[in-house]
Amino acid sequence: MTIVIVIAVGFVGGILAGLFGVGGGIIFVPTMVLGLGLTQLHAEASSLLAILPTAAVGSWRQVRYGNVQPRTAAIVGIGSVIGVQVGVLVAVALPENVLQRLFGAFLLVTAVHLVWRMRRS
Repeated sequence: MTIVIVIAVGFVGGILAGLFGVGGGIIFVPTMVLGLGLTQLHAEASSLLAILPTAAVGSWRQVRYGNVQPRTAAIVGIGSVIGVQVGVLVAVALPENVLQRLFGAFLLVTAVHLVWRMRRS
């Protein structure tokens, strides 16, 4: 049963990433913590690894459509690699409950931002 849940979560995360450009972590992390019993730290790390194929395929498709600005993508990519390294150091230093609260706050901010953008258009 767990494998079915994991496949379904991956499918939904992929659809959301393709449609809205949001990382699948918004779906993956809460599901892994609540549904699969992983710790917040393990769920976040697993989500980072799981999103690599989605990001690669999505980027490849968008390059084919001519929607990628290579210079901007390179700058964001370099910044992301550095940011992930710093994030890992912070994540392993924080207690589990603090990580969960920070992730919850991130989800709330993301939701508010999406609603705000939707109402403006």
